[in-house]
Amino acid sequence: MSDDIPEAELPGELPPEGTTRRRALMLGAVGASAIISIRPALAQTQASILTCEIPVPDPGRAGSYIAADGTLVPAGTPGAFAPAGRPFKGQDVKTALSGGRLPGTDYETNRAYTNYIRRLQSGTSGFTCFASLQMPRG
Repeated sequence: MSDDIPEAELPGELPPEGTTRRRALMLGAVGASAIISIRPALAQTQASILTCEIPVPDPGRAGSYIAADGTLVPAGTPGAFAPAGRPFKGQDVKTALSGGRLPGTDYETNRAYTNYIRRLQSGTSGFTCFASLQMPRG
């Protein structure tokens, strides 16, 4: 009988020794190709996370100011901060959430903006970017 054609297996019988080895090698090859194709996708995902944008506040609430606790308040509210002039990149937000500062902000404004970002909810512009920053990367 040829080594490439497995013998018929009966219930309860072990497959011939060569068959088991070939199956293991085939499974290993499939696993290796999956890893090779996943790595570039992860690298691309990481790059897109760092370049995504989070507007403060989202365009639907562009006239609102941001209070120190991150809530939105009417424009001109004492102690509140004007909206950011431009959306922040994911990399900037990641740095700020790790103790750094958002570009163009002082300590108090940075704190208000990061509090706003932490409060983002699904359906709000920038939420997907913020949620992606929270996912652990391997």
